[in-house]
Amino acid sequence: MTISLSAHAVLIASYNAWMNAKLYDAAATLSAEALALDRGAFFGSILGTLNHLVVSDTIWLKRFAAHPAQPKVLQVVCALPNPTALNQLVFTDLAALRERRQLLDTTIQAWAATLTADDLAQTLSYTNTKGESKAKNMGSLVMHLFNHQTHHRGQTTTLLTQAGLDVGDTDLLALF
Repeated sequence: MTISLSAHAVLIASYNAWMNAKLYDAAATLSAEALALDRGAFFGSILGTLNHLVVSDTIWLKRFAAHPAQPKVLQVVCALPNPTALNQLVFTDLAALRERRQLLDTTIQAWAATLTADDLAQTLSYTNTKGESKAKNMGSLVMHLFNHQTHHRGQTTTLLTQAGLDVGDTDLLALF
């Protein structure tokens, strides 16, 4: 059986939300000091890495909101403040960060369910964080969003493991 790119986006959006919940559950058992401890990762700490994912997802969802289909489900993200840097600490409190993460995950799942093959085949023009104009295939950009999340969630899982925590099964196969 072949799965369409739009169906794959729905599956990966569910995986994304499931894994984020697992990471935040594990992170919630750590002290604020342990969460903020610089562990030598790209974004320093567990908290820094989780914030980076919120920042980058916000940036991408705002870009996706400019898609010619103008997905209304992304309007909630458009109302959020624009991130100022990829390493911005949007929230230093894990509970507040988790609330934003849940909003983004719910929005991503709802948005993924609206994607059509035609939407994914179009080109999306946007400006990157360096101010450069880009135009890329929407399907490839959607896959980048999810791949980027997986990359940094993997880092976070490693940081949590180094802090003595077991996140549990992280395999996509665990969802089905």
